[in-house]
Amino acid sequence: MLYVRGVILNTLPDVSERYSYKIPFYHIGKKPLLYLNILKGRDYVDIAFVQGVLLEKEFPLLKNDNQRKQVRSIQLKALEDLDQEQFVSLLQTAANHIRHSTRSWFL
Repeated sequence: MLYVRGVILNTLPDVSERYSYKIPFYHIGKKPLLYLNILKGRDYVDIAFVQGVLLEKEFPLLKNDNQRKQVRSIQLKALEDLDQEQFVSLLQTAANHIRHSTRSWFL
């Protein structure tokens, strides 16, 4: 999780990290972008994108675990499973979606 956290913070310097429900959430402005979670009985870290449904066509590595309406996630079992280039691209695209939705909200 620390490695993933480092990639997030290095890729998105304007992201803020806050803890809610005892797990780390990452926000752009006041909008949640993603969170990291270790689910009971599972052997992976869940990297969950809050508005992942908007990204799943462009990034098929996002999964709909537990039939969630909006959230899509990457289930990471080992660091070797993470394609850092693709993950960085996913982070940047997700952050741009949040930034654009924030701007249009206030206009």
